[in-house]
Amino acid sequence: MTDTTTSPATPTPPTRTPLTLLGAGAMGTALARAWLAAGHPVTVWNRTPARAEALGAEGATVAASAAEAVAAHRLVVACLLDDDSVGEALADADLTGRDLVNVTTGTPEDGRARAAWAKARGARFLDGGIMAVPPMIGVPDSGGYVFYSGSAALFEEHRETLAVPAGTSYVGDDPGFAALHDVALLGALDGLFSGLLHAFALVRREDIAPKEFAPLLVDWVNAMTPAAHQMAEQLESGDYGKGVVSNLAMLVSGNRIMLRAAEEQGVSPELITPLMWLSARRLADGHGDEDITGVVELLVRRG
Repeated sequence: MTDTTTSPATPTPPTRTPLTLLGAGAMGTALARAWLAAGHPVTVWNRTPARAEALGAEGATVAASAAEAVAAHRLVVACLLDDDSVGEALADADLTGRDLVNVTTGTPEDGRARAAWAKARGARFLDGGIMAVPPMIGVPDSGGYVFYSGSAALFEEHRETLAVPAGTSYVGDDPGFAALHDVALLGALDGLFSGLLHAFALVRREDIAPKEFAPLLVDWVNAMTPAAHQMAEQLESGDYGKGVVSNLAMLVSGNRIMLRAAEEQGVSPELITPLMWLSARRLADGHGDEDITGVVELLVRRG
């Protein structure tokens, strides 16, 4: 009797998109390791060769120059020091037909100018703003993600590859929008840290343990942050008097107490006075019945 039994075919591993990574600093190295772990062939270049060689030991192909690295693959990711570094690294590279994804930290105008520069050299372009620190890269559910803006076609084609190190959020075809979202959120974080530091300074000389005070800060900040939704609604409607709970007149009056308390505690008020000054200006302009959201109008330069 003839045995017609056949063994199941061994599944062919899915083909992973190869890519080039320019930059092997802390963030670049984290990105490279995430792609390598997921099975993507990675060619890497770094101005300081030793950092790239460390990734070579982990499976990456090390290129001798940025131009050589760019020639290796169509998808090119730049994660360098600043926008000037991107221009310098790619000065001698042939970008014709390449998909350039720049996750180097920059400004909105950096993104727009680099997009025009890339287009003139025959490349599609996507700018990125990384909302994560290196230890969050390649870690599922870490909360890290990257804003992307620019070529929608490029983003859609490489979406799965870009999502390997961190989540992705496409915010529009304007190449400056990724950086704009990035710096806007970082600006909010600076304001948050200013408030936290001022609060700790107030209790610093008292018999109040910082570790016991911290949970109160966290709970309070978490309770207040949904105010951003009301601010957004007021900004879109232009009605700063809508849904007001504590109007500007009340807040400015309360600021006097805040300043007195800081003086009594021997604490400099310099982290909190900028908003106080702006609030007082807005009040003096006749907006005492409105919410604090109207201060935005004093921040945005016209013309």
